[in-house]
Amino acid sequence: GAEAGLAMVLVVVMGVSGSGKTTVGSRLAAKLGWKFYDADDYHSPENKKKMAAGIPLNDEDRIPWLCALHDILKREESSRQDAVLACSALKKIYRHILVSGASAFENNPSEKPGENAALKILFVHLDGPPDLIARRLEKRRGHFMPLKLLQSQFDALEPPTAPENFITVSLEKSLPEIVLEIERAIFSG
Repeated sequence: GAEAGLAMVLVVVMGVSGSGKTTVGSRLAAKLGWKFYDADDYHSPENKKKMAAGIPLNDEDRIPWLCALHDILKREESSRQDAVLACSALKKIYRHILVSGASAFENNPSEKPGENAALKILFVHLDGPPDLIARRLEKRRGHFMPLKLLQSQFDALEPPTAPENFITVSLEKSLPEIVLEIERAIFSG
């Protein structure tokens, strides 16, 4: 119904490198007139150097990056701006940081309740067989993810499970079908 327009929406399009997060996320955002962010743009120069050298990032490398992304989403939420973020978000803890920021690490509730209120994010997991994704990566030029890092991505992947707020979309569908499926999930609440 029309009242669905009142609730603002934060969507994180997630999946391994080569799953098409940026393509799907930017297409979805353009179609809906929402803001689009690509998490890769927010890596530190040190992280980018590591990846270019084929060294997988560790959690320590990723935590400040994920906290920065949480801050961006929080800012959009406070200005009631719908937004789409493309981010690998492979592990549960990474998604937890996107939702809760640095407070993901604190067991003690904050003295000021509401200050660390968790964001309501819909995670869209783009899921497909490794060989399909490998073929896509081979076609891409100028991307900083070497093919040998793809396996490490699949090894790290912890697909979302309840009670996380997520949908899983098959990559074997066409881009318009994928975007439509995500739209339906958003607007059916």
